[in-house]
Amino acid sequence: MGLADRLLRAWYEGHPALGLLAPLEALYRQVAQRKRAGYLSGKAPAYRAPCLVIVVGNITVGGTGKTPMILWLIEHCRAQGLRVGVVSRGYGARPPRLPWRVTPSDAAQQAGDEPLLIVQRSGVPMMIDPDRARAVQALLAAEALDVVLCDDGLQHYRLARDLELVLVDAARGLGNRRCLPAGPLREPAERLASVDAVLFNGSAEDRSGGYGFTLQPKALVNLATGERHGLDYFPPGQALHAVAGIGNPRRFFATLEGLNWRPVEHAFADHATFSAAALAFEPPLPLVMTEKDAVKCRAFAQPSWWYLAVDAQPSQAFQAWLDTRLAAMLPSRVARRP
Repeated sequence: MGLADRLLRAWYEGHPALGLLAPLEALYRQVAQRKRAGYLSGKAPAYRAPCLVIVVGNITVGGTGKTPMILWLIEHCRAQGLRVGVVSRGYGARPPRLPWRVTPSDAAQQAGDEPLLIVQRSGVPMMIDPDRARAVQALLAAEALDVVLCDDGLQHYRLARDLELVLVDAARGLGNRRCLPAGPLREPAERLASVDAVLFNGSAEDRSGGYGFTLQPKALVNLATGERHGLDYFPPGQALHAVAGIGNPRRFFATLEGLNWRPVEHAFADHATFSAAALAFEPPLPLVMTEKDAVKCRAFAQPSWWYLAVDAQPSQAFQAWLDTRLAAMLPSRVARRP
């Protein structure tokens, strides 16, 4: 187990040594709160886009399902008659220049795994740049849009926003509720009181303080051929190699177990770089990975490699809330639903 894994376990399961990090945590809190206060007071400049900006982020380190939620929001907004674009930091991306317009033919190393997944799945106009405000300006210069979704960027206050949606892992919650480096929080837990909506990934029901949403497995897709099969393609009890280079690999492995398969778990670091040699596991079994990992593996995929396609499914209460907010903020663009 690496240092990052040990630290993650300590944040969520507890460890007395974390108390030694209290001075650094206090400094981190002070910097984070001062940064936000500067933008709220107007002392620090923020870019206000001429369209609706919705930030989808989190206050914890690690995966909370932002990419599936972004994909759901794209389709939901389109169904309302809205023109949608997306901006992202493009974590790990190495484009020739910034901002960079992501295309489906980009390499994952160039565009980043999550942006490439989003564009390949939805065809949405997408710009990556660590400077989210600059990314939005570049995207709007190229496209007429009603809504820009900001993938992550809750703490990127230089981009003004109209709605803040925060995702929380329903099982892990906020861990020890302490800020970095003594805990997993990017901002103090009190920050949740100021956002527009909190969604709990893995909760089928709404709960106090937020809405529920789940990730629903939809199909198995072959990396080499693109063929798509139902979830009954593998029989119950099928043993398979399970690969996950995401923020919370255990969630993916649990999903496979829930489908009555027997995964041999291979957890990698979030945004890991893969190679054919790194995935040459024994014994030879079918290999199933996440869609985010698949965009980095197609060039050397074997015939027995698959990814599990999943869709976000937020609660009906959240959908109704979002529709009401969209209609209020964009009354001339939102289509009336029957």
